[in-house]
Amino acid sequence: MAGVIVTGGFGILGRAVAGELTARGYAVAAVDMAPAPADIDVAVAVGGIDLGDEAAVAAAYKDIASRLGGISGLVNVAGGFLWETVSGGEVASWDRMYQLNVRTAFLSSRAALDYLGEGGAIVNVGAAAALSPASGMAPYTASKLGVHALTESLASELRDKGIRVNAVLPTILDTPANRADMPDADRSGWVLPQAAARVIAFLLSDESASITGAKIPLSLRG
Repeated sequence: MAGVIVTGGFGILGRAVAGELTARGYAVAAVDMAPAPADIDVAVAVGGIDLGDEAAVAAAYKDIASRLGGISGLVNVAGGFLWETVSGGEVASWDRMYQLNVRTAFLSSRAALDYLGEGGAIVNVGAAAALSPASGMAPYTASKLGVHALTESLASELRDKGIRVNAVLPTILDTPANRADMPDADRSGWVLPQAAARVIAFLLSDESASITGAKIPLSLRG
């Protein structure tokens, strides 16, 4: 089958997604700003790509499509987080969250559309926190709401072309970094990266052929 691109593919969730898709027989291209790690087991690993740079994304996806014989799916994992109150915050923080979370998803989605055909699928990673933002979450959740809007609008735009666009909305991912940052937190509602990866794989598969424009909350460990 044609390849699937996973952005942010060298991070914990990106690796989990890439591993799950590889195990299911997909040819995976992991793309990230970081250098490609030696131990990542994917068909193509492309490091040093600024996913906010229009020309760099277009060139990388053209090369990936050539190497994998096409692109059938895209998973937009790349993004970032910060906690900052509005009263004590900086404009630069809002710009950074937009650049990392919305711009990357938009540019990757638009570049992938040059190769996706009927039956293709895009899965975005949103955030459950964006549905009910708490104090200090405004810059991050505003950008993730942008991802949610991109998902719904693009799904409507591509419906007649047979290309599906959906999103997963995890709570806090259960990662070593999050455990270190929140050592006393109740982790019962945190989501294992592998569990999120299985839902993403489902949304790429033919089993979800009737689903588009969905934003699926993930709030159990799985």
